[in-house]
Amino acid sequence: MAEEAAGEEERISRRGDRRISIIEASLLAIVAVLAALSGYAAARWSTDSSDLLAHASAERTLGNAANVDALNTLNFDVTAFNAWFAAYVAQNQTAMNVAARRFTPNFKNAFEAWLLTSPETNPTAPPGPTYMPQYKQPEKQHAAALNAAADRDYEAGVKAGDNSDSYILITVYLATVLFLAGIGSHFAYRRIRYALAGVGSAILVLAVVLLAISPKPA
Repeated sequence: MAEEAAGEEERISRRGDRRISIIEASLLAIVAVLAALSGYAAARWSTDSSDLLAHASAERTLGNAANVDALNTLNFDVTAFNAWFAAYVAQNQTAMNVAARRFTPNFKNAFEAWLLTSPETNPTAPPGPTYMPQYKQPEKQHAAALNAAADRDYEAGVKAGDNSDSYILITVYLATVLFLAGIGSHFAYRRIRYALAGVGSAILVLAVVLLAISPKPA
């Protein structure tokens, strides 16, 4: 009887060992797959973040250059007009003609429209051609569009970086599960192994939930 009892106890012990070993192996297998997916998503989001931030920086540089071009054009137009106005005050028609030939096509349209407002006698006339609606600055509009695009890409890049960080955190959780499942096999007491497997399972559930609700890379 004693031998039968000992044999039955040994069989129960073996079944317990197999059960916990299966649980630990299952944890390791599931975590290995999820960790690979999480690491891939983190890498993709990190790449997207770098690309978007690089685009934002390039667009910002182009926008600043366009703003400088717009300012240079405005300064040139104002200088040409000042020369024309000085010649006008001096009643020097030749100098007026020379200054007028320096007008850019855009400024010339605004200048002609300004003259039609009778600025000599009309107190409500705009102060100068650059105040006319006909005076356009395409470079300035282009700069505004580039800066708006840079803002959008920068925000998207920051968001992509946050998503990458979230997936890295999930990977850390999964690595913790791997550690717990791996170290459990070194303990002879099944209660300790079950406890470690239970904690690992709880962390695994948390990681799965975070994976499910996290934004997916394109």
